[in-house]
Amino acid sequence: MTKPRLTGKLKITSSAAREGCSDSALMRIRINRAVPGEDKVVKSGATEDGKLTLTLPCAPGTYYATATDYRGHTARSKPVKLTCKPGAASSVGTTLENEVVKLTNAERAKGGCRPLTHDPKVRAAAFAHSSEMARTGNMDHTSADGRQMQDRLKGVGRVSAMAENIAEGQRSAAEVMGSWMNSPGHRRNIMNCDYTHIGVGAVKSSGGRIFWTQDFIAR
Repeated sequence: MTKPRLTGKLKITSSAAREGCSDSALMRIRINRAVPGEDKVVKSGATEDGKLTLTLPCAPGTYYATATDYRGHTARSKPVKLTCKPGAASSVGTTLENEVVKLTNAERAKGGCRPLTHDPKVRAAAFAHSSEMARTGNMDHTSADGRQMQDRLKGVGRVSAMAENIAEGQRSAAEVMGSWMNSPGHRRNIMNCDYTHIGVGAVKSSGGRIFWTQDFIAR
């Protein structure tokens, strides 16, 4: 169950899936808007396929999603406030990670590139890699199990290009962006106008060092 988020086309979207279930069952998703009194269901849909995504035009407000299958399983997302404004704060990632996205798009604008969208699936891959690096203390593009960037990004769907920046030890979004922009290879990834989506993962190790991952894809 994903919390409602705003797409680049200013639509609200939320998804749910039945995972680890060997049986089939009708599953219903509802996107709810928090209002005084009884909350309003603004979008509802059902499927027996195990996965469903709902999308609707955005109106400013606080939203959450619920999923129920007819075998008694339920899930509810965290609420999120959506402003429906272009460039509004993303509902994907942490404040620190979104500051990296903001600074990345500011640099890209200087080169005439369009802004990148913080994609939840790309962010999940970046966050997982940063988490592993923070746990092992090893900054490397190769995961401990031998997977490469393209393996970690398999779940994001069809892409035409991808790239990855990693870093360790920088204490802020501005500091890590400065490091990347001063490195020709990392700067080249940031300033590649072909890329359309980004995912940023920032995870602090037990020793207090932040491990950073910045993944780019083109769709």
